[in-house]
Amino acid sequence: MTHGDTGVFTLHLVELPRTTTASLLVRPPGPGTVPGLRHAETLALMRLGAPVVSPDRLQLRRLAMFARWDDEAAIDDHLASPAGARLADGWHVRMRYLRRWSQISALPGLPARAGEWDEDEPVVAVTVARMRLPEVPRFLHWGRPVERQVRDDPGATLAGAAMRPPNTIATFSIWRTVRAMTDMVHGHSDLPDPHRHEVAMEERRRRDFHHEFATYRFRPVSEHGSWDGRRGYVPGLPPGA
Repeated sequence: MTHGDTGVFTLHLVELPRTTTASLLVRPPGPGTVPGLRHAETLALMRLGAPVVSPDRLQLRRLAMFARWDDEAAIDDHLASPAGARLADGWHVRMRYLRRWSQISALPGLPARAGEWDEDEPVVAVTVARMRLPEVPRFLHWGRPVERQVRDDPGATLAGAAMRPPNTIATFSIWRTVRAMTDMVHGHSDLPDPHRHEVAMEERRRRDFHHEFATYRFRPVSEHGSWDGRRGYVPGLPPGA
């Protein structure tokens, strides 16, 4: 199934040996090695809100991959191949692109908006950033409170962050509804200090933390496998294989 020129996106989470994760961080899969794959970001998971100096800040046994594909057949073919079997043992969600804020050069050709959505439907948000290394201390200072805000919001069913040294950071979250996500972004929640996200974004506008930064919104279309002993992170979506 093809969704126009934007393709199909996936977010994968899987536990792997440290050596395998390290290899995938250094040499991510790409169009030259995986048919139908347009781009992939491979990152080691971090625990949201973890101390700056902590083993949880770089979990080499837990890999996240955010990828753009030609179509779902390409995803199925890769997961059935020897190279993709390690991903097939984990969890992933397949997604249709809806919207972006800003852009990164690795994901060209995406319109600012590619469809309509209902405020009560579930949504997946992914952010990818290339850090300015001198700005990392500022980023951590302003970003860790936002990490905890997303982690603790009852509207999010899954929230995480990941990194690939030296300077790529990503966050991902699944929300029960679009409304719940936008309420968090605009500080309309019952959590303490609900404006943490707005404050951090204002600080980024004052002096950017990043060389490149983009946030993407997706409609989840199918969910596969399990993560942390759970299935069904996307409300109302029948689980896949």
